Amino acid sequence: MAFNKKPVTGMRDILPAEMQVRDYVWNLITDTYSRFGFFHMETPCMENIGNLTGKQGGENEKLIFKVLKRGEKLKIAEAAAEEDVVDFGMRYDLTVPLSRYYAAHGAELPSPFKALQMGPVWRAERPQKGRFRQFMQCDIDILGEPTALAEIELMQATTTLLGKLGFTGFQVCFNDRRMLRAMAAYSGFEEKDFDSVFIILDKMDKIGKDGVSAELIESGFSEEVVGRYLDLFAERKTGEDGLSSLKEKLGDALAEGVAENMALILDSVRASASVHFDLVFDPTLVRGMSYYTGSIFEVKMPELSGSVAGGGRYDEMIGKFTGQATPACGFSIGFERIVTILMDQGFVVPTASKKKAFLIEKGMSGEELIPILREASEERKQGAQVFVVRMNKNKKFQKEQLEKEGYTEFKEFWKQRGE
Repeated sequence: MAFNKKPVTGMRDILPAEMQVRDYVWNLITDTYSRFGFFHMETPCMENIGNLTGKQGGENEKLIFKVLKRGEKLKIAEAAAEEDVVDFGMRYDLTVPLSRYYAAHGAELPSPFKALQMGPVWRAERPQKGRFRQFMQCDIDILGEPTALAEIELMQATTTLLGKLGFTGFQVCFNDRRMLRAMAAYSGFEEKDFDSVFIILDKMDKIGKDGVSAELIESGFSEEVVGRYLDLFAERKTGEDGLSSLKEKLGDALAEGVAENMALILDSVRASASVHFDLVFDPTLVRGMSYYTGSIFEVKMPELSGSVAGGGRYDEMIGKFTGQATPACGFSIGFERIVTILMDQGFVVPTASKKKAFLIEKGMSGEELIPILREASEERKQGAQVFVVRMNKNKKFQKEQLEKEGYTEFKEFWKQRGE
């Protein structure tokens, strides 16, 4: 039987042209975030299944690639439920693994700990354009910092990175889970229904206020409660004025200091921005993960529908491993989406070093080849990138292909011929 040359469904091979862009973005991320004091770290691709199914990942928990037990531990005939045959799972994000990592190594790490983590994650999604079952994630997190300084630094670092990648005029939407809960409580929803309400609210951009209203009523909520709730969104995306207005309306339903903390973050990020972008308070912003406890944020770009980055505060997750509450806040950029935008724009990786190609005629002897290889080595010592390759019959086409890869200088070497 012949082997199948296609990659697994929902996964893909990456060709050199895209890999150059990915490497450039990866290196720029590492350089930019390290300048903000973030430490590069890494976690395994698999976690114990109990960590991944602890009702922290929202809908993503339904998309876990689960790993069967192995050897004598795998007793399929005796299994009564899935948990009898499964012990590990492929990570669906980087936040749960980071929380376990910090719980295990917190005593060895600086406080607060500023973590940079990049790596592939896996979700058993229905594959479609721009959505894969294996994709790269890139997270920065600050663990152990309870104040707004964490949110401010995360937004500063992320927007600085996007600016270095050439993006400008994007929008950063900002909200707080405590604001969302206060709005729901003020309107008359019961606490047990909050998550269901937020799932529907999260569709506001797609179905509008009327669509949200219809879905809430169809879900069994009273028209009076729904009407009171949606009236609160009249101030949507009006910045501090909208925030101040909501604070007045919600009164005691909103915990003390929440609105002031949000205003501090908005003012500080705007005042310290290194690139132009629009920072807005958006009371409809939900973020899907159930582990968020406070601030939440999302970056949107006109070049791509949906968000290209998002995150928030998750102060309760690490405590599920340690039993001790630990402040935590993170921001994840959509590595794959950013690379997609750059590829669609025909992005050319900037390079400081010259790219030279040495074209060698076929049939050269080892004696003739040695001085060419020495010359290439000397060029590399001087900082050039040198590609030594045999000359094709269609030399013109070969050079055109190399030019597409960024090679600007060519040198041809011909074998010695007798008299």
